[in-house]
Amino acid sequence: MSASLPLSETAIVLVHGAWHGGWCWQRVLPLLQGAGVRTHAVTLTGCGERAHLLGPGIGLDTHIQDVVGLIEAEELPRVVLVGHSYAGMVITGVADRLQRERPGLLARLVYLDASVPLPGESWSSAHAEDIRRARVAAARAAGGLSMPAPDASAFGLAGADRDWVNRRQTPQPFKVYQQALPFDAAAVAALPRTFIDCHQPALPTIDVSRRRVREQAGWQVFEMATGHDPMVSAPRELAQLLLAIHHQSSRV
Repeated sequence: MSASLPLSETAIVLVHGAWHGGWCWQRVLPLLQGAGVRTHAVTLTGCGERAHLLGPGIGLDTHIQDVVGLIEAEELPRVVLVGHSYAGMVITGVADRLQRERPGLLARLVYLDASVPLPGESWSSAHAEDIRRARVAAARAAGGLSMPAPDASAFGLAGADRDWVNRRQTPQPFKVYQQALPFDAAAVAALPRTFIDCHQPALPTIDVSRRRVREQAGWQVFEMATGHDPMVSAPRELAQLLLAIHHQSSRV
């Protein structure tokens, strides 16, 4: 990071999606940090380099605590919270909790091609029945503890990018797939919210979220002409967009 750039007091916290880990932000982190933005990438319990912690008790509450724990440990005074894919569930739960416990801490929620739940829904709620059945069957075949990772081509990746992600993906804790997330919709909606729609190609499991953010009031929506893993396929474009969102949301 350039010594001439002051750190904004508003940090960016990046939360990866299913089967990924903090590693997936490798191409984006130096661009954000190099612009003078304090940036942290969480690895959720049971995923990435923490895959050895996989166990039957890992649920949404575990992953919500992972994010809250990082914010508290780093003593971050103000946060733009970015959740990719499945982590839309996680950041919604974090927002519900922090709006009660530390109002004013969250500057904005950014749903990066992510799940946008309604109160009481699970991650699986917005998925087509055939997808739900296939994922449940795959988890049962794997022993019921986790869901095996799909080939990264499902995220619109090819060639070296696909190989890079395939080497690093780890099974996803299964409990989080079906666990309902109760939350105060009004409290979460009171926060500025941004949705980044990565639609070339569009991942079908995000279709419900794409419609919701265009039907509900209060959403800022951006589109990126790339696939579901823009931190891999379009890191510079994603970093530029996150920096613009951060600038809009920060107190320097």
